[in-house]
Amino acid sequence: MGDPQFTIGTSMSDILATMERDGHDPATISLGINAMLCFVYDYLPEPPVSLTASLSLAGASWVPDGVDRISRLPDVLLRDIISRLSAKDAARTAALSSRWPPLWRSAPLALFDINLFPDGDASPSPCAVTAAVSGALAAHPGPFRCVHLICSTMDKHRGEMARWIDILVAKGVQELVFVNRPWPIDLRLPATIFSCASLTRLYLGIWRLPDTAAVPRGVSFPNLRELGLCWNVMEDRDLAFMLERSPVLEFLGIMGSQTGVRVRLVSHSLRCVQLGFSFMEDIDVVDAPRLERLFQWETVSAVNSRAMANRSFRIKIGHAPNLRVLGYLQPGEQELVVVVQSCINLQVAGSKENIVPSVQILAMEVQFGARNAVKKVPGFLRCFPNLETLHVQSPRILEESIGKVNLKFWQEGGPIECVLRSMKKLFFYEFRGSRRELTFLKFIAERGRVLEQMVVVVASEYFSSGDNVNAKLKPLANAKWSSKACKLELFRSPFEEVSGPPYCHKIASDFGFANPFDLQYYSEAEVISLS
Repeated sequence: MGDPQFTIGTSMSDILATMERDGHDPATISLGINAMLCFVYDYLPEPPVSLTASLSLAGASWVPDGVDRISRLPDVLLRDIISRLSAKDAARTAALSSRWPPLWRSAPLALFDINLFPDGDASPSPCAVTAAVSGALAAHPGPFRCVHLICSTMDKHRGEMARWIDILVAKGVQELVFVNRPWPIDLRLPATIFSCASLTRLYLGIWRLPDTAAVPRGVSFPNLRELGLCWNVMEDRDLAFMLERSPVLEFLGIMGSQTGVRVRLVSHSLRCVQLGFSFMEDIDVVDAPRLERLFQWETVSAVNSRAMANRSFRIKIGHAPNLRVLGYLQPGEQELVVVVQSCINLQVAGSKENIVPSVQILAMEVQFGARNAVKKVPGFLRCFPNLETLHVQSPRILEESIGKVNLKFWQEGGPIECVLRSMKKLFFYEFRGSRRELTFLKFIAERGRVLEQMVVVVASEYFSSGDNVNAKLKPLANAKWSSKACKLELFRSPFEEVSGPPYCHKIASDFGFANPFDLQYYSEAEVISLS
């Protein structure tokens, strides 16, 4: 990611003029805008259920006998079906029965603006969609079950934007997804959005958040359980404000940021936090007693001041007694701080270390080519004495630094509690055959007393390097394994190019997946057998 400030507050005409002056093709700006929108769209909730699926709930369909079956349904069930439809599908139901139009007006509406493009229009105008949205919001008395507004160029329709939010606040909306189609990318969102007390789910994309310092003190989101912020401009106080005014918020996601963000978590309701592709100054878990999952990946330090230029991006864990899942940490790039107030002092080899005893699943991205990164790993692991599952992603080694990292290195500083007594599973992704990687795996194998499973996914590029993969891995198989019951599984990575750790934001927030880092993408890949 480049300079987060480069395009903030810059008009499209100025951007194009600068690009042309510097010899760049102005047409590439469209590619950048489309890439930004695709990124944001990928992290939005799924659209409302289809008409066919909704009708199937009542055992009906579009065929004549299905229509007859629908006409005999009681009004309360018909309203439930209509409330599950998008506005376009709901309008189509008027052909089924004369009973449906009044029921449509009395049922909570699902409005998804991408469905409002005229049928058969190869190049529809966003202005037509904007007009259709205005008409639908004005015609329906409310409330609105679900409103997704992602297709309008809001800078050209600032009046409509303000009226839409006023209508949604007045009539009530449960789920709102609101994305600004740039340019500009920092258009100020009206502060009236904070008056929408009926919201249970809110996603905002490519906005400058309202100045919360001017928002009335009594404003709150008493029903908000899920908040997604995608590629926005916001101040530290804006995020703190939204957390403070959302007493039942359980899921927070910040996917992309235009400016540096200092995340300070103070919430008695949060259970899952995801932070990705963002410029971060710090992550500080101050007081989050219900927090179970904390994810951060592809984050870049936003510490730019000269006085702090040599300080690592800091992750501080305070009061989080239920934190079970944590990752991807980056030893060497990030500093892990465990504060005494929420954790236990553990005496290890004569030295006190603050620990987080609740964490059972940890993921790390370790640059094994950098000795400074590798030497931080033991300290990270000592913070989690009850760790049961460890995931390690090994990025491409650009240049290996000087200095040995052998078994003696891993034994320095005393035993690592989790390796000896609690670690049952180790997943190592994109193994590239370096001596440091192999030494780490051997250390776990020879010290892990309760280890049950070790999965090693070998980078695809390694097979074309000319090295003997079988010979390189043989020392691991022949190591003196502490746990004789441990199963070693070796796979060839199915990916030719890997830009980051395996991750799925939908699985991460789904508590039905006990281990959200294990995507099992390797399970159908080529199995490596050691002769």
